[in-house]
Amino acid sequence: MNLPDSAPVLERQLLLQLGDRLKRLRKAQGLGTVEMARRADMSRTTLAAVEAGDPGPSIGTYLRVMSVLGVSGELALLAGDTLQPAPAGSAAARSRRGRPVVQLLVSADESRHRVQDLQSLALHEEAVRLVRTDEALLRRARDTLARWLSAGQSRSTSLWREWDDILAHGKWRKVLGRTRRAQELRQASPLVTVLPDDVRQGILDQVSALRKGIVLGDTGEQAP
Repeated sequence: MNLPDSAPVLERQLLLQLGDRLKRLRKAQGLGTVEMARRADMSRTTLAAVEAGDPGPSIGTYLRVMSVLGVSGELALLAGDTLQPAPAGSAAARSRRGRPVVQLLVSADESRHRVQDLQSLALHEEAVRLVRTDEALLRRARDTLARWLSAGQSRSTSLWREWDDILAHGKWRKVLGRTRRAQELRQASPLVTVLPDDVRQGILDQVSALRKGIVLGDTGEQAP
């Protein structure tokens, strides 16, 4: 499948997928969070961010966790010189053996709830990116929220009041996490109302593609 130049949902799912698998691997090795954080020389808060697939930690932080779990070799290979083309005229360059096929299947969890939350998370990450650079969009979100609050009591009133504080002080991390509260806030969000229609549709299309699964990497086909 051809991907757009910018695929925020794909990028987000890659991190979520990596974080989930690192957490499962830690548990399979019988490591608790305290011991794992000690071995990786990081706080439990940072470890939790890695296992949540948070984009905040650096790639080096992810690599430290992977190293402790014994699975850092694959990324080290990609970051090194091993995959550079063989020198012209060398035996390796003349070899007719097929190139190694490197593929990665990225897909959203089949659970409807998980897919919807991935979609909501991607919409909000894009909305936050836009309002950080455009004060007019932030004002629009706050105006929308004010209209909702002035309409009277609702089951979402407490969430909207929390949103008022989030928008006023830029507390974006409260709504970009994988906690239950973050999910509840996203469900009552005025922020996504500022997204342009084409941006929103692009994210929805990416989520739809992830439901089917996307293969990244070499197809193994040789050039003619």
